[in-house]
Amino acid sequence: MQVQSFLQYIKFEKRFSPHTVLAYETDLEQFSSFMKSLYEMDEPASFTHSMIRSWIVKLMEDGNTPRTINRKITTLKTFYRFLLRRGSISNNPMLKIQSPRMNKRLPVFVDSGKMDLLFTNSDFGNDWEGSRDRLILEILYATGMRLAELIGIRDTDIDLYQCQVKVLGKRNKERIIPFTDKLKTLIKDYLQLRNEWCEGSPAFFVTDKGKPLYPRLVQRIVGRRLGDVTTLQKRSPHVLRHTFATHMLNNGADINSVKELLGHANLSATQVYTHNTIEKLKEVHKQAHPRA
Repeated sequence: MQVQSFLQYIKFEKRFSPHTVLAYETDLEQFSSFMKSLYEMDEPASFTHSMIRSWIVKLMEDGNTPRTINRKITTLKTFYRFLLRRGSISNNPMLKIQSPRMNKRLPVFVDSGKMDLLFTNSDFGNDWEGSRDRLILEILYATGMRLAELIGIRDTDIDLYQCQVKVLGKRNKERIIPFTDKLKTLIKDYLQLRNEWCEGSPAFFVTDKGKPLYPRLVQRIVGRRLGDVTTLQKRSPHVLRHTFATHMLNNGADINSVKELLGHANLSATQVYTHNTIEKLKEVHKQAHPRA
């Protein structure tokens, strides 16, 4: 199988994230192993849609969720389109493969009152570390940026004069996100404290050892702080991204503007947040209308 060429293609030409490349590699290894063990074949040109479907059935029997199975199907579809363009196959068997239906999962978000409580009642301390932790939460909630984007911020990416920050999103796409004067003040305070303790770091956010921040630390900080104000089981940086989008739409923001702020490639990815907005409208209607 031309897996290595494909992985190089999605890594350097399609600019998929390292996490996605690793997931695709794992999927293709599992697929290849299944085909060799059941059919004693390893050439993708020889695989029929029925043979591929048997792998999907096996995944279902093993208890994989529809979301996981759909991701693996996406891997195969991308792989076979790659082979077709290279002329390695003449027919694409994935055209006859249908993805299993998935129940729509609504984004988990924190109530606006609890977010206010987080920033008004929580004691972050007066040292640089407390300033850093508060700023992490404030930036994630105020901008909706992803965890990887937050960690990738450098001092030169922040424009305090224009009140905007440049982030590197999925597939190395840059975008500019504005921020408020209040956040500007928090950034300036953090920079002063950080530079007094650890000057010269290329990364904007650093650990207590002066190294660039890493994902697990941010997840711990966010999880611990959100745990002070909410009983949600899921308390991750991505929940703050969901919270940002939901609160923006609930307060009348244009969906296309939210799409640009989030860095979504398609509007459909942003539309999932409108369900929460509709539910809020229903609640308001029920409380306010005399015939409700």
